[in-house]
Amino acid sequence: MRLLLGTLFALAVAAAVGLGLTYFALTRGAAFGSLTIGAWTAWPKTGTIDADPYARATIARTGQLPIALGDGVSFTAHADDNGKLLDGRCDVVLSGVTPAARFWTLTLYNPGGEQVANSVNRGGFTSQEIVRHADGSFDIVVAPRANPGNWLPTGGVERYSLVLRLYDTAVGVATKAGREVPMPAVTTRSCP
Repeated sequence: MRLLLGTLFALAVAAAVGLGLTYFALTRGAAFGSLTIGAWTAWPKTGTIDADPYARATIARTGQLPIALGDGVSFTAHADDNGKLLDGRCDVVLSGVTPAARFWTLTLYNPGGEQVANSVNRGGFTSQEIVRHADGSFDIVVAPRANPGNWLPTGGVERYSLVLRLYDTAVGVATKAGREVPMPAVTTRSCP
């Protein structure tokens, strides 16, 4: 009887640890083959036949269709370049340039994967509608209060993530290191 109870206890602990770690991997984006450049992380193989089992399970769990590798790549930032989580009550500045792409979008999402609601109904920017500097670089302020220029309102949410989708780009196909690709810097400027 003692052997049976010990075996059942060991199986229960193993199942709890295994399922817990799997849940953690699926909810925290712990898929294999990530490409990290500054604050931005992408999983270029997620939209291919070579996707790892965790990436496939994440797609099945969320129902979000990934961008196919031939179409582009999607980068996500949950924190700034210093590792501070993105807070909707703070002013965060994206500055610099994006990698060469035919078209790109920048979208603001809450932790549940939905667009952040705000008073001006602006959920993001595209490469065609931002104001650029003379050298082609840009600044986008992500903040709860209105700012001049490219302003993306957070609605004051506590946590959010930024998703930069690059369409018709070579990034992810041949990129092996972050120093090869210019990505916008993510800097927290001020926080209450």
